[in-house]
Amino acid sequence: ANFVEDAKVSGAVAVLTDERGAKLVGEMLPTITVKNPRIRMGDICSWFHSNPFNSLYSVGITGTNGKTTTAELLHQLWNFSGRNTGFIGTTGISIGKEEFPSTFTTPESSELQSIAAAMAERHVSHLVMEVSSHALYQHRVVGSHFRVSAFSNLTQDHLDFHGDMESYFSVKAKLFSSEYSDLGVINIDDVYGRRIFEMNNIPFLTCSRKSVNADWYYERISPINGGYAIGIRGVGGILIESTIQIIGGHNLDNALMAIALAVQSGVDPLEIAFNLPSLRTPAGRFEKVELGQNFLALVDFAHTPDAVSHALSAVREVAIGKVIAVLGCGGDRDSSKRPLMGHALVAGSDLAIMTSDNPRSEDPATILKSMSKGFNESENIIFKLDRRGAIAIAVSAAQAGDVVIILGKGHELGQEINGVMYPFDDRLELARAIEEFS
Repeated sequence: ANFVEDAKVSGAVAVLTDERGAKLVGEMLPTITVKNPRIRMGDICSWFHSNPFNSLYSVGITGTNGKTTTAELLHQLWNFSGRNTGFIGTTGISIGKEEFPSTFTTPESSELQSIAAAMAERHVSHLVMEVSSHALYQHRVVGSHFRVSAFSNLTQDHLDFHGDMESYFSVKAKLFSSEYSDLGVINIDDVYGRRIFEMNNIPFLTCSRKSVNADWYYERISPINGGYAIGIRGVGGILIESTIQIIGGHNLDNALMAIALAVQSGVDPLEIAFNLPSLRTPAGRFEKVELGQNFLALVDFAHTPDAVSHALSAVREVAIGKVIAVLGCGGDRDSSKRPLMGHALVAGSDLAIMTSDNPRSEDPATILKSMSKGFNESENIIFKLDRRGAIAIAVSAAQAGDVVIILGKGHELGQEINGVMYPFDDRLELARAIEEFS
C-alpha cells in the first residue's frame, strides 16, 4: 500500500489489502479489504495463471530432513524415463533443461504460480517440489494442489519460528489434507509420520525401512562398495532388485520414497531397477570431493541435530579409519538446537571440529560457545572460528582410510557475515585443502 502510486502508474486498477493498507490507499484506487491478503493471494494468482497445477502431475515433499534428496532422486527417475520435468527446491528451479537459482525453498505464491504456468506453457508434464513449513504457515502454497504429497520425517528445527515441536508438526500436517493433496506417501518409521497417517485425512501409502507391513519396504539391504544391493517390495507385490550408489540409512529412506513416488506416477518398475545404479544425491548432499587422496572427503547440508547424527552414522559405516567432522551453527536461527548439534558432532566423530556457519548478525564466538556447551577443547575436539581454517585442520589430520565430512552448508556458495555475503563453497575449500596437504 505504501507504493500504490507507483502501482497505479504501472497499470494497477485496484488494490487487495487489509484494513491498515486500505487507509494508506485512501481514494487513489478501488480497494478490496480482507483480513489476510496472503491467504487470498495464492488462489488469485492460480486463477490469473489459469490454474497451472491442474496441468501438471505435481508432487510436494515436506519434512525436516531429506526433502531435497528425495525430490532430486524422483526428478532423476522421471528424467531417466523420458518425462519432461520441473523441479522447485533448495538447490534451485528447473524447467525442463533450463535451470534457475532459487531464493526460498518454496517460493511466494505469486512466484510459485508463475513458475508453474511457465512449466505448463513449455509442456512440462511432471513437477516435484519441496514444501517448507514456513511456506505452509505463510500460505505460499495456497492455490496449489498436488497429486501426491510425501512426508519424510520431523526433527528439531525452526523452533525460533514455530515455537515448539507440536506447532511445527501441525503446520507440516496441513499439507496432508484435501485442500492440498489427493494422496499422501508417508515414512511410518518416523513417529510424526505415523501421526499423520493416523489422521486419515486423505488416502495414504506407507514407506518403511524397518517394517514389512508398509506398502513399500526393503526386503534386502546388502552393503557394497560405495552403496548397497537392494530388494524393494511395493504395492501389489512389486519387486525391484538393483544396486544404488548412495551412503547411509537416511538416504535409503529417501530413495525408497522416491521410488514409491515414481511408480505411483506411472514409471515402470523394471525401468526404475535399470536406472537405480545411475542415481546420484544432489549437490551438497553427501557430495564427494575426489582429487586422488587416500581418504574419503564429503560435503553435506546436515544442519539439524538429527541430520548430523544420521550423516555421521552413515559415514561410520564406510570408514576404515577415523571420522573427522567439521560443523558450525547458523546465526539468527533456532539457538536451542546448537548444543544438541554440538553433542551430535562429538558423539559421531573421532575428531570434532566446531566452527562457524553463516553467523549472519550474531557474534560467531557467541554461537560457538552455545554449540560447545559442556565441552572443552581437547585432542578430539577443536574450536576454530575460521571455517576455512577448520576445513584445513580436518584435511591435515586425515590419513588413509579416514572420512572427512564438512557439514552444514552443502551446496551454498556464500557465507553471510554482518549482512554481507562473502564467496564460500565448502566443496572448493575442501578441494583446496586436499591439494595443499595431500
